[in-house]
Amino acid sequence: MWDYSEKVQDHFFNPRNAGAAAGANAVGDVGSLSCGDALRLTLKVNPETEVIEAAGFQTFGCGSAVASSSALTEMIKGMTVDQALKISNQDIADYLDGLPPEKMHCSVMGREALQAAVANFRGVEWKDDHEEGALICKCFAVDAVLIEETIRANNLSSVQEVTFYTKAGGGCSACFEGIENILNKVLAERAETEAAAPPPPPEPVKPAKAPLTNLQRMRRIEHTLEAIRPQLQADRGDIELVEVDFDKKIAFVNLSGACSGCQMAAATLGGVQQRVMEDLGEFIRVLPATEMGKF
Repeated sequence: MWDYSEKVQDHFFNPRNAGAAAGANAVGDVGSLSCGDALRLTLKVNPETEVIEAAGFQTFGCGSAVASSSALTEMIKGMTVDQALKISNQDIADYLDGLPPEKMHCSVMGREALQAAVANFRGVEWKDDHEEGALICKCFAVDAVLIEETIRANNLSSVQEVTFYTKAGGGCSACFEGIENILNKVLAERAETEAAAPPPPPEPVKPAKAPLTNLQRMRRIEHTLEAIRPQLQADRGDIELVEVDFDKKIAFVNLSGACSGCQMAAATLGGVQQRVMEDLGEFIRVLPATEMGKF
């Protein structure tokens, strides 16, 4: 469904350095199983030279998460920890000959895992959250600092791009205002900087892909829900698509069985929404059919 490069496919089907690194003396854990993606990066670092002699990964996530983790371990072997820390998430994506925009959060997770592992090696406490009150997206535990750093590092310019790179806003979308505030701040600073610099040369125009028809979009949503259903059915629940309002960007679904009365129904819909957005390649809310009359 995505335009994956041959290197992404290669690292997914033939991952390098999967599992824990033998003799590891550095561990970096990022993400959360409850949020859909998690990564443990282990390193064997020479304590005298600080050269990374071996690296391994264990990840729970999509094919892009596996490929990004595999690529990162190949990139950093033989580097000193200081050299490795200079690797950006864009470097990981470039190593793989690119990632779909909707999957860039996988490369961001790899960069954070590396930072966490190096901090662990040096005996320094590393946290991916910040002072209380700075948490912007509660669904995926994404804070203001990560959002701002990712916007700056990847030259992002829209809320949708922030969601693709960090997952922030991919659940209930209640944090969009907070994301916009950070985005507007960075864009204002960027505009001031660009105003003082000479204009860059024009980039070559790439042919645009034909947009999906509403029927194709509907079928893609149905395909995603069909892929999710076995997981829900295993817990004696189910889900079905009822209606899609593409003008309002809302997909209405019915949760049935154990899912209909589950206290985690909202979290389930948040996870479904994230999957639908990734597969559809655009923002869309997933709401229970009981709320159709409110819109």
